[in-house]
Amino acid sequence: MLEVDSLDAFYGDSHILQGLGFAVAAGARVAVLGRNGAGKTTLIKSLMNAGPRVAGAIRFDGQPLEKTPAFRRSRLGLSLVPEDRRIFPHLTVEENIAAAMKAVGAPGGQDAIERCFARFPMLGPLRKRFGNQLSGGQQQMLAVARGLAAAPKLLLLDEPTEGLAPIIVDQMARALNAFLDDDGAALLLSEQNLRFARKCARHVYVLDSGRFVFQGDWRAFDANPEIKSRYLAV
Repeated sequence: MLEVDSLDAFYGDSHILQGLGFAVAAGARVAVLGRNGAGKTTLIKSLMNAGPRVAGAIRFDGQPLEKTPAFRRSRLGLSLVPEDRRIFPHLTVEENIAAAMKAVGAPGGQDAIERCFARFPMLGPLRKRFGNQLSGGQQQMLAVARGLAAAPKLLLLDEPTEGLAPIIVDQMARALNAFLDDDGAALLLSEQNLRFARKCARHVYVLDSGRFVFQGDWRAFDANPEIKSRYLAV
């Protein structure tokens, strides 16, 4: 579904990503792990045309994306949940979800909104609360729910657990997996939290200084403890 070849990304003169190549199949769940500054967020933003200057080939469902603006990528089935959440502060929780659906023409109307609340039960009692009245954990749950409400083929989820309590992280993992199971969407997760990544992803890439230093499943990851100690330990 997603195919990336020889991807380079730049901020000004800074060369952040260097020749990355990988693929995400339909329905796959992939985690990109790495320390702060490894290039994880730059990778997610590059796929969405959301900031960096990019060179290389990006194809989605066989269609080249190099000249495609972010809003058209959304309508093709890519959905980005950014690290900084970008909740609309003066819209309610329900309106935030509805806005995401309307922006991409996602089907379902009110029934789809109600299914979203059923899958994210923490948000149900907050549906009439404004975005700027939510805690950090509530905002993050809303950001993930909003990304999934757009009915994506591929969800791009950037550092969703940063600063969250473990109980919120566990709730998010359950809700996310249930949504992906039901809808058959694929996931590309940028994360430092190994516990969350294990719950949500099946294939792993480790990114360091803009290059992949490992790829494989969790069994292969666990068989190479030096990967964790060298590239992920703080």
